[in-house]
Amino acid sequence: MAGGAPISEAIADAAAEWLTLLMSGEATDEERRRWQAWRGAHADHERAWLHIESVMGRLKFMEPQAAYKTLSPYSDLKSPVRRKALNLLLWGGVIGAGGLLASHTRTWETVAADYRTGTGERRTVMLDDGTRIVLNTATAIDVRFDARQRLVRLAAGEVLAVTGHPVVGGVADPRPFIIATREGRIRALGTRFTVRQDKGRTDVAVLESAVEITTDDAQAQLAVLHAGERTTFTRETIDAAQPASEQDAAWTRGQIVADNMRLADFLADLARYRPGIVRCEASVADLRLSGVFPLNDPDRILATLPTVLPVQVRLRTRYWVTVEAAS
Repeated sequence: MAGGAPISEAIADAAAEWLTLLMSGEATDEERRRWQAWRGAHADHERAWLHIESVMGRLKFMEPQAAYKTLSPYSDLKSPVRRKALNLLLWGGVIGAGGLLASHTRTWETVAADYRTGTGERRTVMLDDGTRIVLNTATAIDVRFDARQRLVRLAAGEVLAVTGHPVVGGVADPRPFIIATREGRIRALGTRFTVRQDKGRTDVAVLESAVEITTDDAQAQLAVLHAGERTTFTRETIDAAQPASEQDAAWTRGQIVADNMRLADFLADLARYRPGIVRCEASVADLRLSGVFPLNDPDRILATLPTVLPVQVRLRTRYWVTVEAAS
């Protein structure tokens, strides 16, 4: 929320980059003109910026350079403390200063997570039990191991889990390994699998062995998913299993694999790996494309689209891209 209405995380991220650049004191006249053009490009951009100014007003006791050194990720890109401080600044007004630390909103869960990745970043984490977790772009997880279970809570994004089988005192660890999402739980049955938290649903694909899915609804649903299968579930229902595809784990190799994929779906997936907004006009949404695309340069992928499809890519700003029919 900003100005009493919803605001997308992509626009908030773009506003964050403008804020950190302007606070650095190194913005050029041209960059300031582009910042003003970004504000005027869409009403949501202006609302996001006014929200930031409102929050900054509550921090007016801080000298500008002191605020920058504390809050700006440009001052030290490797500082998780400064990254977290900036996020708290940007989102502080959303959930209220008094209740910020106690909030369990998605934003706070992501900011405070044990392990996180930024947009376009991937990271591998080794857990105490030998399990390997690969985090995809814009992903956040919490890890809670206790005497009863090994629990990983997926607050946002997508992970690949390769479960470990530690032996303690000559006995295999009896604690179940579980990934929890907002819709339910996925219990590993000695396996390798991916889990993606989406809006109102969870996507699961099993690469080896099997998993057991349990929804969080009062009338809990249960299903077992085997190697080579994928499904989507909500809090109430679990879809019928479908064959898994190469695309399900392609991101772990730094790729998007498109097999006769709709352009709109391809762009929605690509947008997860770059800051800002990627829009697809309805007139070209159903065009199809195939190929293997490296994720290390999303802008290069966008630039090549007109060579394979009758489209043009229009950039209003770095953060606002529209793919439309070729002139």
